Amino acid sequence: MSDVMSPRSETADSTEPGDGPPRLTRLTFHNPLSEARADGIVRRLAGAGPRTVLDIGCGWGELLLRVLAAVPEARGVGVDVNARDLARGRRNAEARGLAGRVEFVEESAVGTGRGPADLVLCLGASQALSDAEAPEHTAVALRELRRLVGDGGRVLLSEGFWQHPPTEAELAGMWPGAHSGEHHDLGTLVDLAVAAGFRPEWTETANADEWEEFESGYQADAEVWLAGHDGHPLAAATRERLDRHRAQWMSYRGVLGIAYLTLVAA
Repeated sequence: MSDVMSPRSETADSTEPGDGPPRLTRLTFHNPLSEARADGIVRRLAGAGPRTVLDIGCGWGELLLRVLAAVPEARGVGVDVNARDLARGRRNAEARGLAGRVEFVEESAVGTGRGPADLVLCLGASQALSDAEAPEHTAVALRELRRLVGDGGRVLLSEGFWQHPPTEAELAGMWPGAHSGEHHDLGTLVDLAVAAGFRPEWTETANADEWEEFESGYQADAEVWLAGHDGHPLAAATRERLDRHRAQWMSYRGVLGIAYLTLVAA
């Protein structure tokens, strides 16, 4: 899948002047996730009273930090391989007075021994849990998530699904190698979660407004930078990247969905 999952935090994450465009400062979450939906998710997860929280493929861990702020007794660990995003998470944790209760770790999540936790977050990062190819990686990731959460605990999984079977023309415009078997439909995705040992407490999906805010925010920093730096040595590569991603978005717009599944470990 294309890189359609990264956050606007109060701590901007920008490059040094002259190095190129700022990076993702317009995004709060690295998902199509509104403030209203995030607030509801955090209330629901915090209501279960988790003491330990594990965030797989955490990026800068915005939702992890919000859960910790809502549950003062909880401690958290975020795992990712992107050092720059992890550094952003640490800065945000420090700014919010949460640095003593959260650790951001640069490591692979494949076969991780960091569980079991009371709450496991996996937002658009199921591919981080195994080397399996799509769509098998989804079932494998769900089994791994069940291993990483304690009995009665919660998993929040954000995962892609087809809103309708994609046409050949739609697939041709998406990310390289896109194919109709790459994702399941929503019903199959929930069935896979049940088969892995969960019961679905809550099922919701990103709406069009959330997608548009995410995709616009994903590009905005670089688009504004490019408009004022046409002669910069990085301008040509930046333009090519932006135009390619925008064309891909227009192909999966209304076709690719994102589900937010709150799952209870049975």
